[in-house]
Amino acid sequence: MNTSHANPPRAVLWDFGGVILSSPFEAFRRYEAEAGLPKDFIRGLNARNPDTNAWAKMERSEVSLAGFVELFEAEAREQGHQLDGWRVLKSISGDIRPQMVEALRRCKAAFRVACITNNMKSGEGPGMARSPEKARAVAEIMTLFEHVVQSSALGLRKPDPRIYHHACELLDVPPQDCIYLDDLGINLKPARAMGMRTIKVGDPDEAIAELQAMVGIPLRG
Repeated sequence: MNTSHANPPRAVLWDFGGVILSSPFEAFRRYEAEAGLPKDFIRGLNARNPDTNAWAKMERSEVSLAGFVELFEAEAREQGHQLDGWRVLKSISGDIRPQMVEALRRCKAAFRVACITNNMKSGEGPGMARSPEKARAVAEIMTLFEHVVQSSALGLRKPDPRIYHHACELLDVPPQDCIYLDDLGINLKPARAMGMRTIKVGDPDEAIAELQAMVGIPLRG
């Protein structure tokens, strides 16, 4: 977490899943409980060989969803457990956080805004297994951003510093004038190293309060 200072930002950059949407980790844990897997087993798999594992390859569009499932299930077997890769994919889509959407709308009125998301090429936007109504709501949220930087389209994924620089170039705003919100510390580290102020999103209301202190405008309805 970076403390706020007197200089207001020119841009606010947002992760999507885990920030605008609730974290998929809760859904992963529910599946782990149903399947008799150790707690946080799926999250642990995602953290092993993070640049070359099945998840990384999927988010860089190097494998199809079917290819991901085959690789991910093999990675699980190597760690001594069986899982359903398709069931894991269906757990990705989180719930919309209305208070975060409101904060985004208010930031958009005063600053440049963009999204940096690790996502997959197939499916509906940054998540999957959505109802048509939810898919429409997510699509509407995405239109609030001036730019949506997607790992699957770029072939780069967080925490590769190049994806953050790409977002800054699209906005024509230097990193030092940006705030970045993400729910994963590993994704905040490179943003902070290049000069961005960062907010780690756990409790969304606490994150909004922290952002409000940094931007100096009210972010709540």
